[in-house]
Amino acid sequence: MAAAAAATLAPASPPLLPSVCVRRDGRLRLTPRRAAGCRCRATAQFQGGPAASYAREMERLSAKESLLLAFRDSGGFESFVSGKTTEMQKIDVNERIVGLERLNPTPRPTTSPYLEGRWNIEWRSPTSVAHFTGLDVVIRDGYCKISSNVKLFNTIQNRFVLTTQLSVEGPIRMKEEYVEGFLETPKISEETLPEQLKGLIGQTAGALQQLPASIRDAVSEGVKLPLNGMYQRLFMISYLDEEILIIRDAAGAPDVLTKLEGPQPNPMENTPDVVIPEYQS
Repeated sequence: MAAAAAATLAPASPPLLPSVCVRRDGRLRLTPRRAAGCRCRATAQFQGGPAASYAREMERLSAKESLLLAFRDSGGFESFVSGKTTEMQKIDVNERIVGLERLNPTPRPTTSPYLEGRWNIEWRSPTSVAHFTGLDVVIRDGYCKISSNVKLFNTIQNRFVLTTQLSVEGPIRMKEEYVEGFLETPKISEETLPEQLKGLIGQTAGALQQLPASIRDAVSEGVKLPLNGMYQRLFMISYLDEEILIIRDAAGAPDVLTKLEGPQPNPMENTPDVVIPEYQS
């Protein structure tokens, strides 16, 4: 009985397949040969096991470090938007962005908790008119608030805050609708102000003084620009982890953001709490 039970529980051996051999006298002889399928399955399991996962994770961490070093070597965001980054540095950064994207560890980034938080933009397309001296992004409760110090014509500096609403379009795709813009009263550097603008600025300041006090006080604090979803864009998240976010717009241009550490104040004051809805597949 014990021998029969052991025979029943023992794993089945691979089937014996015939092998054809030619004897010296010219006759054919069939000899049994064990199939190699078991060995192939074991090899496949080993290749896709913990060792492969560890190697991929080490490759991802190395790619992250390489991208961050490329940002530092190129001068970072301000150097990029001011046109100081060389073509060689640009292609080097973009090559490392692509290398990191293929190792994305988050299959559904649009609904990942890693998405919420305060981010700093490290890489973005520049503009020839305005010089962004800082760009801060906070994502929370289905809303995104982007604040930036903007310098116009290297003379007029003010802070612009843009509030947008996010909705999920798929595992990696999102839609962003512009809700409101807020432009603080600009600070003007008279030392660098061109002569042709000094007269215009003086006339504007005089006109403001003629306004009623209530209007003058409201304008002095800044101007709100209700957008009410007039503008929107689609983008996809090509990489997300606890430290780095990479998104690409409809044209394929990448934005790279790094998460800021430390306490994060709630920037969504006077904004209704809305949770990003799950998409319907």
